[in-house]
Amino acid sequence: MAQVTADELKRLLVENCVLKVNLEEISEDTPLFGPNSVGLDSLDALQMTVAIEQNYGRIIPDSNVARQVLQSLRSLREWLAQQPAQSQQNA
Repeated sequence: MAQVTADELKRLLVENCVLKVNLEEISEDTPLFGPNSVGLDSLDALQMTVAIEQNYGRIIPDSNVARQVLQSLRSLREWLAQQPAQSQQNA
């Protein structure tokens, strides 16, 4: 699988979440949750988890892993690069 770019992940955010900041303000290191973040909530986390599975064939197995993976676009991009695909049908 080719390296996933930050722009691809921004697109995924826009398509699946209600953002509270402009897309241009989001860097790879901008927190996705919590103070000074893009303002995602638990529903957004669920939507992103499903979108990642559908778009990249990667499964985030539980909420503890999700907390680590969905800290920022960088943490998500790095995690995706390290994971083997679970399903090639959508990847």
